[in-house]
Amino acid sequence: MFTIEHDFDATVITLIDEGAGHLQQDVTIHAFEECVTLQQLDPRTDEPVTVTLSPAQLRDLAAALDLPEGAYSLRPQEG
Repeated sequence: MFTIEHDFDATVITLIDEGAGHLQQDVTIHAFEECVTLQQLDPRTDEPVTVTLSPAQLRDLAAALDLPEGAYSLRPQEG
């Protein structure tokens, strides 16, 4: 399950782990013009952990989800 909210300067997506078994903490994604942050509460320390991705890193991650094992370099699209 997930939610989407549009704030003044970012789109906020929250991924909610649901179902049987060991569930993970919610993941909150803030999509800004210059970067994307992923934040999740660390249950051991009760502190949030944040990862910041550049637009290029986010593009590479999205592409990597559909590719087999290997090393890749994406070229910018022309036009």
